[in-house]
Amino acid sequence: MIQRIQTVFLLLAAIAFFLLFEFPFAVSDIANPGFLADKDFDVYDNIILIVLTVLGGLIALIAVFLYNNRPLQIRLSYLVIILGILLILVAAILFYNEAANIMDKIGVSDGVGLFMPFLAFICGFLAALFIKKDEKLVRSADRLR
Repeated sequence: MIQRIQTVFLLLAAIAFFLLFEFPFAVSDIANPGFLADKDFDVYDNIILIVLTVLGGLIALIAVFLYNNRPLQIRLSYLVIILGILLILVAAILFYNEAANIMDKIGVSDGVGLFMPFLAFICGFLAALFIKKDEKLVRSADRLR
């Protein structure tokens, strides 16, 4: 059943992950050799960020079509949550390790992509919540039969 609310949340999580390929985490006003050479800190700056983003988006999309198997769908929603948290942590660690010595020389502002992993995390959490609610409803209806 693709019309369920958790489907909307899983699709929003997938969209949030895939929008990271368009929007940077942070934007610099001055190009710096090496790090921030293109004035953007985005998922293209590290292979780990690319892998986490693609995995998160694909798992969220796969979970949309597993509506017949709610236990697997909820586990995949938990995995989307974990990948969102990992993406936030890895991006923060990479940014602060690379930018620690140049932060006082250049101005760095937040990009729209900074909020996308948080959106994916929240959507994954809400999807898991509604999948649990559906599973509870189905189990209570089975007891009544």
